[in-house]
Amino acid sequence: MDQQEKELYTVRMLGLQLPTDPRWVNLAEMDLEEILTDHAYCEQKAATSCISLIQQYPERTALVKELAPIVTEEWGHFRMVLNELEKRELQLGQQRKDEYVNALLKFQKKGGSREDRLLEKLLVCALIEARSCERFRLLSLHISDDYLKEFYHKFMVSEAGHYRLFIDLAKLYSDEEKVKERWQAYLTYEAELMKDLELRGDRMH
Repeated sequence: MDQQEKELYTVRMLGLQLPTDPRWVNLAEMDLEEILTDHAYCEQKAATSCISLIQQYPERTALVKELAPIVTEEWGHFRMVLNELEKRELQLGQQRKDEYVNALLKFQKKGGSREDRLLEKLLVCALIEARSCERFRLLSLHISDDYLKEFYHKFMVSEAGHYRLFIDLAKLYSDEEKVKERWQAYLTYEAELMKDLELRGDRMH
């Protein structure tokens, strides 16, 4: 299996329909301060999203039990990236608008039942984690800094687990056929979104 086939296999395992342009890693490592800054805020926002879900659905016992440790893990990841910035004598920059996530949020169905809104939130979280996992894998394989290869491999493994968790929670709290149908709609939308978004090395997504 050549490298291109491996990349396609990975995106299919994650459900994604379009692999990241391989030039992205080269762009990302041209300015580590920028990509590490964006990565740090992504981890912070992931922790915040889990807290928000717990606050909105406290009666969902399994959700609370599963997401509570993810909050701690994601905040730990935020601190790991901060430490990496400090070690390299780089600065945490300003938080930027996340065009990728904002576009996914626009695709969410508005209204509907409380359960329907939970499904939308869980699938958006799953998709963000899947794409993050795919990009961390690219960094772990192709970035020139050997230490960062190992650094991003750890994040890749973690994000893969989070992706599966959000999908499992969606299936727990919604009809499996509805989950499947809506997930496929998200994947199709995300593939088109990836084609339209500018390829930027200072963004994780």
